[in-house]
Amino acid sequence: MQNELDIPIDIHLNKLLDWLTSRRICPHDWQKNVITIRKMINSAIQDMPAVDEIAQLLAGTYINYFHCLQIVDILKTTESSSKNIFGQYSSQRMKDWLEIVKLYEKDSIYLGEAAQLLIRNIVYELPSLKRQLMKAQQTQEECIKKEADYAKNEHAMRENYATSCQQIEIEGKNIKKELLSLLDDLPDALNAISASAKDLVHVRNYYVSFLNFTLNRDAESICVPMLKHIIEKGNTTTFEWRTGEPPEVIEVTTPVIPLDVESGSTDAADDQIDFGDFGAHSESGDDRSSSSPNGDFVHVDKEECKPDNSDQVDFGDSEINWDISVDTSASISVIDSPGSNEGSKVARGVDALTVLENEATRDAFYNDLLELEAFVSQRILECESSVSDALSSSIFHNAPASLQIQSVESFRKMENDVKNIASQLMTTKLKHLYLIKSSSRYVDRLVDSLKSKLETAERMVECQKAVKIKYQEAVEEQRSLKPKIDLIVEKTKILLNQVEQDISKRYKNRVVNIMGGLSALQNITH
Repeated sequence: MQNELDIPIDIHLNKLLDWLTSRRICPHDWQKNVITIRKMINSAIQDMPAVDEIAQLLAGTYINYFHCLQIVDILKTTESSSKNIFGQYSSQRMKDWLEIVKLYEKDSIYLGEAAQLLIRNIVYELPSLKRQLMKAQQTQEECIKKEADYAKNEHAMRENYATSCQQIEIEGKNIKKELLSLLDDLPDALNAISASAKDLVHVRNYYVSFLNFTLNRDAESICVPMLKHIIEKGNTTTFEWRTGEPPEVIEVTTPVIPLDVESGSTDAADDQIDFGDFGAHSESGDDRSSSSPNGDFVHVDKEECKPDNSDQVDFGDSEINWDISVDTSASISVIDSPGSNEGSKVARGVDALTVLENEATRDAFYNDLLELEAFVSQRILECESSVSDALSSSIFHNAPASLQIQSVESFRKMENDVKNIASQLMTTKLKHLYLIKSSSRYVDRLVDSLKSKLETAERMVECQKAVKIKYQEAVEEQRSLKPKIDLIVEKTKILLNQVEQDISKRYKNRVVNIMGGLSALQNITH
């Protein structure tokens, strides 16, 4: 039969207090006596000898009964001179601590306090510190990730800004001044397009011949008239297009560059683009389809450029949207066919604009290019189809030689020539210039749109700085928590062993195991 002394006493940590009170080791009301003892300890600790051993003993821990025993042992050495012939100490320090030990040992109150301290440290305080430590580590990981995201977003916005400036062909140092100075390049650019349009004469001639043969009538006057006008006469005034005769006098109002070009706003009267007579005969602000040179532009609004307050920021496409409302105070004059001479040879307002500066005539030119491109593309499809090839052979049997000798390669060259002129007319830079010339407020909108990219990049820099500060705070918190946790774990292990040994002495030195104590401490340290 197994000896009773060999059977260990297993006590669960959460049941330790109940176990002590149920076996009458300490009373149920032990806590009210602890209050008196704590007051005496707080008073006695104010008058302690300058001994490193005592300072190390009391550092970073809650003073309990076992600490008091160690303090008494130390005082026996430091206060030995106060011992009288009867073996009693006359030192008040020793008397105070001996009284504290005596009160602790009455009804084993110290065991109740030690059990409560074990439960508080293992079940509550250490897990809470562990969670703070893990949160600090998690904060560091999040800060590293956020800093990388902010740096990526900053780079993306600066690249977006550089790309936008490159598309508009400005440096981006003084945005407003550079945008307004681009207006000087508009006439030369449009004249270059006009000169390039002369290369399409063979494509238009083929188109006219095709219509003459298929319609069996002269199509010269109805076939892409604006393209014909530009090929024959170049980028003339709108007046010459309308009347068929060049004007004798051209009254042009040149836009005035604002004096305050550093400012991003043109709210002041002196900081406006002066469009003169253009305001009375402004270009159409009607919505255009994607086939229009100014079609499908998105309104550029400053509020839309502001990012939200989330960590992960979405920067979208680098393209600048085009759908803006153009200031108009009157509708565009109707494009009359050439020859409608009104008797006046003075070109003013819209009539003073060239046909490629005028939105309506520019749209007509662009539509002519699209019509020509669609015609050539269709001819390519017909030539590549065997069924259509047989049908075309029968239809064009009596056609002029110029219509029969064309090949797929020649049609593809025609198509590329037309697309090349259309692409020159619709570059990003020219789209901006069209809008700058037609809207006095578009410059401010474009400036705000570009500046918002740099402002967003600067905000990303500030966010990176804030995240770095937060990261350092988390590192410092981790550094302060780690030694604190290690100290409490070490002291708690000592207290756990002392309680087990004290209970063991009461039961003939049987082995006592406080379950859930040491294992919990090991889990916290790992």
